[in-house]
Amino acid sequence: MSADPLIELRDKLRAFTREREWDRYHTPKNLAMALIVEAAELAEHFQWLTPEESQYHGNKSWHQSPQDGKRGKIRDELADVLIYLVELADALDLDLIAAARDKIEKNALKYPVDKARGNAKKYDEL
Repeated sequence: MSADPLIELRDKLRAFTREREWDRYHTPKNLAMALIVEAAELAEHFQWLTPEESQYHGNKSWHQSPQDGKRGKIRDELADVLIYLVELADALDLDLIAAARDKIEKNALKYPVDKARGNAKKYDEL
């Protein structure tokens, strides 16, 4: 078993796909499209909610166990997004963690703390 949970997940997904002979369908194009579909299904849970409602303050169904109710549905959609993201990165032979670290560094340059703190302006508007 790998010490890296993302590598372990990738390997489980590879085995899952291989056992079902789905490899031929898991092209970057198909995986990117599936990722978008799952992200849209996740967004559906928040559509038309106010910002406060989206945080589920005072919503009893939100405080159920992570597998139950609305929280469970959101959890499943997040899992689907992660699964397709990991599979897409694997199909493209990209290291997601390294990519995320690099992107954080790029964003730090685009959004310096002294200019970006406390506002939501895009970097070219700071």
